[in-house]
Amino acid sequence: MVLDILLLILALVALLVGLIGSVLPLPGPPLSFLGLLLLHWSRFADFSDKVLWTMGILTVLVTVIDMIVPVWGVKRFGGTKFGIWGSTLGLLVGMTMGPWGVFVGAFLGGLAGEILAGQSTSKATRAAWGSFVGFLSGVLLKLALCGVMLWYAGVALVQSLAG
Repeated sequence: MVLDILLLILALVALLVGLIGSVLPLPGPPLSFLGLLLLHWSRFADFSDKVLWTMGILTVLVTVIDMIVPVWGVKRFGGTKFGIWGSTLGLLVGMTMGPWGVFVGAFLGGLAGEILAGQSTSKATRAAWGSFVGFLSGVLLKLALCGVMLWYAGVALVQSLAG
């Protein structure tokens, strides 16, 4: 019983931190998947193998896609490695400025990186936009997957408590 409560608490923390990690530079989907597994190992949920395999495979796919999409966005819009690094640093600085700071920071960091690389303002703006679009796409994918996992966990908990 105590182990089940501990697993439940750890699962909920992992699921919520995973959701937050979809926006912040944390491994959101892997943390949410860990939360799903912890909940499955407790007496509060019994997910089918199909659900666990599907969520596991989607977690790997979304994590890989999230690494590729921002780089693709920068390259597609004519950016350089400076833009990628600038966007990453801008994201980290933006985290200190509230929820929208992450998005604004990613854009402004990419812009600064491209300008430092010697790009014209218009080309730097275009590349920063590509970096932002790539970043935002990754965030939306991660949020969707973590939201689905949180939904599965919520349904399982409601069924467990009702039954």
